[in-house]
Amino acid sequence: MRPKRAIVSVYDKSGLEEFCRALKEYGIEIYATTGTKKFLEEKGIEVKDIAEYTGFSELLGGRVKTLHTHIHAAILAKEEQIGELEEKGIKPIDMVICNFYPLTYGIEGMDIGGPAMTRAAAKNWKRVVIISHPSQYKEAMKYLKEGFDEEIRKKFAIEALQRTAYYDAMLLKQHNVEFPTLLTLPYIRKQILRYGENPHQRGAFYVEEGIEGACIANAVKLQGKELSYNNILDANHAIECVKEFDEPAAVIVKHATPSGIACGSTIEEAWKFAYETDEYSPFGGVVAVNREVTGKLAEEMSKIFLEVIVAPSFSKEAREIFARKKNLRLLEVRGLDEERRSESIEVRSVEGGLLVQDKDTKEPNPEEWKVVTEKKPSREDIEAMVFAVKCVRHVKSNAVVFVKGKRTVAIGGGQTARVDATFIATHKGGERIKGSIMASDAFFPFRDAVDVAAKAGVRAIVQPGGSIRDEEVIKAANEHGIIMVFTGQRCFLH
Repeated sequence: MRPKRAIVSVYDKSGLEEFCRALKEYGIEIYATTGTKKFLEEKGIEVKDIAEYTGFSELLGGRVKTLHTHIHAAILAKEEQIGELEEKGIKPIDMVICNFYPLTYGIEGMDIGGPAMTRAAAKNWKRVVIISHPSQYKEAMKYLKEGFDEEIRKKFAIEALQRTAYYDAMLLKQHNVEFPTLLTLPYIRKQILRYGENPHQRGAFYVEEGIEGACIANAVKLQGKELSYNNILDANHAIECVKEFDEPAAVIVKHATPSGIACGSTIEEAWKFAYETDEYSPFGGVVAVNREVTGKLAEEMSKIFLEVIVAPSFSKEAREIFARKKNLRLLEVRGLDEERRSESIEVRSVEGGLLVQDKDTKEPNPEEWKVVTEKKPSREDIEAMVFAVKCVRHVKSNAVVFVKGKRTVAIGGGQTARVDATFIATHKGGERIKGSIMASDAFFPFRDAVDVAAKAGVRAIVQPGGSIRDEEVIKAANEHGIIMVFTGQRCFLH
């Protein structure tokens, strides 16, 4: 089927001139709304006014243009109904080119005629071609000579419905309702991934349109292979963790959990401390830092195999050094040196549904904490505990971290028993555990993890508290001469 008559009504006029010239070349009659008509006539393309088609002028300052019986009948008529149109003196329309004006003014400013006409054309896709975005012009021009087959018409119709649904979802996003009864989430596909979590799975990356700030959706790849599904997950985790800290900080993530987190007087020192937490796990890992990567830091990072490095910027010298590793992905996330974690929602899929929750951004507040042991923490201990709590909420549960000052010396996470997480961390930390502070993401159900930590030489423990065996756990801490503080705030990460 080759179109004979088209209606054009667009806000985004990019590529329109070339496309409409092609329509005219193939003898397609064009009707256009006022703004679109003016644009095309200025380009020397002859088109007819939509009012000439309907016999009715625009109303309400252009608010009502295409909402007319003739137009919708001309679009919705099936092939066998064309005779009925002709009896009424209505010429059938078999192509609609339409995109919508932006949602600048919320509900009051939403496009009505455009989406209505687009949906009508999509409904009658077997006879009408609907072009709903400038990105489709090039493909559509291939069919102007021979005609649009059923496959391409259906493809364009589905894409049109995706755009009307997206438009409505974006509108609702502007008028956010907490946990609405009906949930619509507007996302745009940024890229098709080589595969998902494993090579036999397919995957894609979707982002929010117009999202601002230092986040993985706004990362710019400066070099390296395409990002994988796992790269994006790990980079996101590293970015959100490093945003916890004002000082120069480095986070190393492996399989969605940190292997080292540290602050330092310089970004080079922060990297050194983070790496020393666990020198085995960073192999093939993802790193995020919140300061520019210098040449000196690049030389140090280049000594090990990394998949991704994320930073607010990279110096010229660093870029030259990393260029030797062509597969290494460098992601520039501007603002990562200034931005802190912001409140938003998290969405996770389960079979047949979604889980939605607020992101865990509550700041640790020592004034709300309770010292429960005979030994009391110093000011330096409290500062280290705050750092430890910020770290442990980014480690997969069950999680424990051991810190000295503002650097991790051991991390244990992702275990089904807290004592196992503690054993793994103390086994890896070795002598570094002595004199450290331990943080737990949830209460201790038994005293066993305290005993393991005490044997390794821990100085203090900060944990939420709230177990029915709290007294038993406190008693264990007192027996070992360990300081223990209850925060009253659990921070699970599953």
